[in-house]
Amino acid sequence: MEKKQIKIAVFVSGGGTNLQALIDAEKRGEIKSGKLSLVISNNPSADALTRASENGIKTLVISKKTEGSKEAMEEAMVRTLTENGIDLIVLAGFMCILSADFTRRYDKRILNIHPSLIPSFCGEGFYGLHVHEAALQKGVKVTGATVHYVNEVPDGGEIILQKAVNVEEGDTPEILQKRVMEQAEWIILPAAAELVSKKILEGKA
Repeated sequence: MEKKQIKIAVFVSGGGTNLQALIDAEKRGEIKSGKLSLVISNNPSADALTRASENGIKTLVISKKTEGSKEAMEEAMVRTLTENGIDLIVLAGFMCILSADFTRRYDKRILNIHPSLIPSFCGEGFYGLHVHEAALQKGVKVTGATVHYVNEVPDGGEIILQKAVNVEEGDTPEILQKRVMEQAEWIILPAAAELVSKKILEGKA
């Protein structure tokens, strides 16, 4: 029997607003080639775990703390992903750099959302509010978000989707962060998840 959907795992560390965008998009029927099947967090108190549970998605906490080392953490993740038949991983605010071994194992099977138009304001040290602080400091008029494949270089994988967002006068990093989420991240992350899920389903990825 042909598979109708692939299984998606979401890796999260915090509030899970991007996870919520994925859940909402799935409910609206915008993600139809993939099913949100598992949420893994490296933070036991992440609100994202509550969001997942409330929507009937299986959750697990796997961290360096629970496993003893980064290597053991990644081994536990691989085991879990295999046991759950996961085909695609989406990093939605996952505050942990994955090793080259891990990313190679899941080549073109890991997506990440980054809150800038790569190659601007990306790479090591550019995460969360730091990205928006840097954009405002530089005085750019346009910023945005990027969904890309994950490889061993932080924010270095092939770009899948981008969306631009205007920087407005009087913006603070917090205001800009919110606008980028609402106008870009929450739109292109579900769109990219569907795009790549469809490719995997059709054997084109």
